[in-house]
Formats: sequence, structure tokens, C-alpha cells
Amino acid sequence: MLLSIVIPIYNEEKTLPLIMEKIDNLPKTLSREIILVDDGSKDASREIIKNFSNRPDITIHLKDQNSGKGDSLKIGFKLSKGDYVIVQDSDLEYDPKDYFKLLEEAKLNPGTVIYGSRFLGHAKEMSFLHFIGNKLLTTITNLLFGISLTDMETCYKLFPGNFIRNVNLEANRFDFEPEITAKIIKSGLKIKEIPISYLARTHSEGKKITWRDGIHAISSLVKSRFYDK
Repeated sequence: MLLSIVIPIYNEEKTLPLIMEKIDNLPKTLSREIILVDDGSKDASREIIKNFSNRPDITIHLKDQNSGKGDSLKIGFKLSKGDYVIVQDSDLEYDPKDYFKLLEEAKLNPGTVIYGSRFLGHAKEMSFLHFIGNKLLTTITNLLFGISLTDMETCYKLFPGNFIRNVNLEANRFDFEPEITAKIIKSGLKIKEIPISYLARTHSEGKKITWRDGIHAISSLVKSRFYDK
């Protein structure tokens, strides 16, 4: 079983080497490929990425200009070859060791999308505003689609490869999370949540999501529920 790890990158020179080290240190029993998509970084991220250019397990895509995380993910998904695909933010908020939990759950539930819930697990140092924002977006999702998630906005979503490579996605920014959740539900696939660990970072440490992204997320949810086929 091959796992494709899609890493969207924008100005992550401080944490990118560390997250790559964490992935490389995972047991070799995990068959994986890594897809690095740089979103027009202005720092040294591109130089760091180029250091991996000779590795056969890594695919690199360097975008000419910044166009958003969602756009980077769409590119990464199309380049993937894995039986399963997961997103790994290039910061250190999520722990790659949790891949094994997600994959084990996927084996028990074939054809299901597995969400790693921060709120079923250990969410450390998340600000009050981000906690409220995440809970609000998840509650709206549940009300609109008649489901019972605890963490719609989680980065750790484990997708069947054939599904994520073929789904039609429009979101170019952080509204990817609500759009893909809506597309999963409308496709008829089930979502299963399991607990994961999480260590939040602050805006001063490079966190990029803001309240404006929350507004876009709500708009995406409403559009996906009532207007998209």
C-alpha cells in the first residue's frame, strides 16, 4: 500500500527541514511518496526543496506565483500515485506518526475517508479564537449536511487515491477544507474520525489562516450545500 504525502509550502524555511526529517524518520515499513508543491515562496523554502530533487521518492512542483493552498493541493493530488493520499502542512502542528493510526482505520473501513480529529485527541496551545472558529465551522457543516463531525477543518484527511485524484475542486485557498468535505458527503463516501495529536502555532510563528478565511469557508459550505451538484 502506497501513501502519497502532499505538502503545500509557502515561506516555511524554518519548519520544512524539520517536517521532512520527521517523515523520513518514520519506519520504513510505510511505503510512501512525498509531493512538495511550493506556492511561490519568497524565503529560502525553494532552495531547501531543491536539495531533495535527486530523491526518487519525492516529486517537486514549483509554482511561478502565489495562488493559494487549495491550488497547491489540487496540483499535488493530480501528481499523486498512492492508494491513499494525505495532506501534510509544512509546519509542525501535526505529527506524521499519526499516519499509522489513519491507515489502520482505513484498512478497517475500505472506501472511507478518515479524518484525524484534534478535538477527539490532544489539541495543545490552540488559541481561544481558533478553537471557537473551528467549532463554529464544524457545527455549520453538521447542520447543513446532517452529519456529526467534531473537526471539519483538520489538515489530516486520508483520502482514497482514486477519489481525490478525480474529484472536481474549485477552492484555491483555505476554503479547500469545507469544499472537500462537502464533495465527500455528496459523493456518497463515508467519513470516519479518529483522535490525533496537535500542537498549534501562532501567527508570529507563521500561521497564515485568519478570520477572513473563516468567512470564505462559511460561504463555501453554503455554496456546496445549495448550489453545487
